Amino acid sequence: EVQLVESGGGLVQTGGSLRLSCAASGFTFDDYAIGWFRQAPGKEREEISCINRRGSSANYADSVKGRFTISRDNAKITVYLQMNSLKPEDTAVYFCAAKSGCGVPANVYWGQGTQVTVSS
Repeated sequence: EVQLVESGGGLVQTGGSLRLSCAASGFTFDDYAIGWFRQAPGKEREEISCINRRGSSANYADSVKGRFTISRDNAKITVYLQMNSLKPEDTAVYFCAAKSGCGVPANVYWGQGTQVTVSS
């Protein structure tokens, strides 16, 4: 069974940090790029970061650039999203997804999401 399971969300104050994890199983993890997405209430889901198959290249949305860092450990079949200097506007459900490559719009597998709430 293919699974992507996000964890690490929670409630944090403005300026705080969280590290999200995306643990994969049921597919060949290092055949896929992994993207992190978020969806705030009443807003569309947006891709905020993506890392390529080997972890040698990553990209970020302008809204998180300089504050968030994506990484992956293929041996642990896990992708991480380190989030620093959090703001109330970062409040959202965060999802990870597997895709054939960063920049490819189609996402093959999705996780169930983890809630991040940043209080002001």
